[in-house]
Amino acid sequence: MTFTLTVSDEVRALAPGFTHVAIEAYGLVNGPSTDGTSALLDDAARRLAARLDGRAPHEDPHMAAWRAAYTAFGAKPSRTRNSAEALAKRALADGGLPRINTLVDVYNAISVAHLIPVGGEDLDRVKGGMRLVRASGDEDFVTMAGGEPVTEHPDAGEVVWCDDEGVTCRRWNWRQGPRTRLTEETVNGIFLLEGMGPGAGLEAAGAELAELLEKVSPGARIVVHGPVG
Repeated sequence: MTFTLTVSDEVRALAPGFTHVAIEAYGLVNGPSTDGTSALLDDAARRLAARLDGRAPHEDPHMAAWRAAYTAFGAKPSRTRNSAEALAKRALADGGLPRINTLVDVYNAISVAHLIPVGGEDLDRVKGGMRLVRASGDEDFVTMAGGEPVTEHPDAGEVVWCDDEGVTCRRWNWRQGPRTRLTEETVNGIFLLEGMGPGAGLEAAGAELAELLEKVSPGARIVVHGPVG
């Protein structure tokens, strides 16, 4: 694997059931949302509704496991929801899911359909490998406020994804920073599917995501790694 992705022992101790699938993709073609990606998002919302069968997203066993992990590092899961639960709530609301761009729409559709946190990062903007660690509290997280860059710092002990330049995603998968997000200029990406426990369904979700990436970016080189527990 040319791209390195590591999970610290401290995070393993906090959440022994954590697993992930990483998908490297080279030669991607991104662009504005299309009728095709919009249809994917609508179908994902229908699949989610069928899975939940009238329950709220947080009542799903996989989301309950994520809430327990968030609580373990001091986050309030009803206030800072994991990315899958937050997207699921939007999918079930009147406004539905946002349309961002082709690649983001595709991985959001997989996240909602499978109720799994999924993220995408621009490999050319990631500095060094990515690491899932418990923060010391002095790391930089650059976000946007009022259209201007603002530097925040995670809480001590917070679970964060980071690279050599700083934090790329706070509170595990709650808020991604703009520096490494997928834009319409992205050509190489890393997609991360995250699960809690053996029943998360990462393998099927990863296979579906890889298939969709090949469909929207014919000729792209896709490499799937995992699941890794």
